[in-house]
Amino acid sequence: MGDVMSAVGVVLLLVVIVLLVTANIRIVPQAKAYVIERLGAYSETWPVGLHFKIPLIDKVAKKVSLKEQVVDFPPQPVITKDNVTIEIDTVIYYQITDPKLYCYGVEYPMAAIENLTATTLRNIIGELELDESLTSREYINAKMREVLDEATDAWGIKIKRVEVKNIMPPRDIQTAMEKQMRAERERRESILRAEGEKKAAILIAEGNKQAVILEAEANKEAQILSAEAKREAQIREAEGEAQAIMLVQKATADGLRMLVEANPTEPVIAVKGLEAFVKAADGQATKIIVPSNIQGLAGLITSISELAK
Repeated sequence: MGDVMSAVGVVLLLVVIVLLVTANIRIVPQAKAYVIERLGAYSETWPVGLHFKIPLIDKVAKKVSLKEQVVDFPPQPVITKDNVTIEIDTVIYYQITDPKLYCYGVEYPMAAIENLTATTLRNIIGELELDESLTSREYINAKMREVLDEATDAWGIKIKRVEVKNIMPPRDIQTAMEKQMRAERERRESILRAEGEKKAAILIAEGNKQAVILEAEANKEAQILSAEAKREAQIREAEGEAQAIMLVQKATADGLRMLVEANPTEPVIAVKGLEAFVKAADGQATKIIVPSNIQGLAGLITSISELAK
């Protein structure tokens, strides 16, 4: 019986040891870090991997995420340099770089960052007027990141980015800004319309001017072409008359040459002269002088005609 009890006790002891060992084995996952305290004091920071904790002595004080995190703070009321109260909504991107400082540096890190953000915003916006605040987001972001990053180094926190999410002026200011914006747009529209009408008028005037110039040039060219055509016609007409005269002269010369080559007798010449006289008499002349030789020939022809009867 005593041996059985001893065996059961050994087994129970082994089970307790196994359970204690199993319960004190820790596996730290990726992008995590465990802050370990030994007897209430900081001991070490466990990185990623397998670790063993001494039972009842070591304790995991805090599990810290090393990923970049985002926190969106509610709108903070701030007063500008020209005494206008506006609300600014900010977003902080941060990363824990030192788990020990994050665990022991400040009691409530996020509350501390929120309060620090509010005071920093008030300081920055207090130096700017409303219009500058609405158009200086990049300046506000850079200034806040610089101040917050410097202040949170002692807390093991790295401020990556600070973004002004929204700037909300009072309702009456928004209404005035909308009216101003609408008036500005209407003014720009009027200017653009006037410039468009001016350009259209200029283009129309330029078009009319160009049309008049082209019409004048066309008329001038038409006159030049007409004068050229008339001159060409006169030249051709003169050339035709000259060619006709040359042909007549050539025909006359050919006729004389043929007549000379034929060696005509005096009676033939007299007959030809009579034919010419007949043609001359056929005109409108009221007085004709008949050569003596043609007169004699005419008498001879008359006598022959009488004898023939």
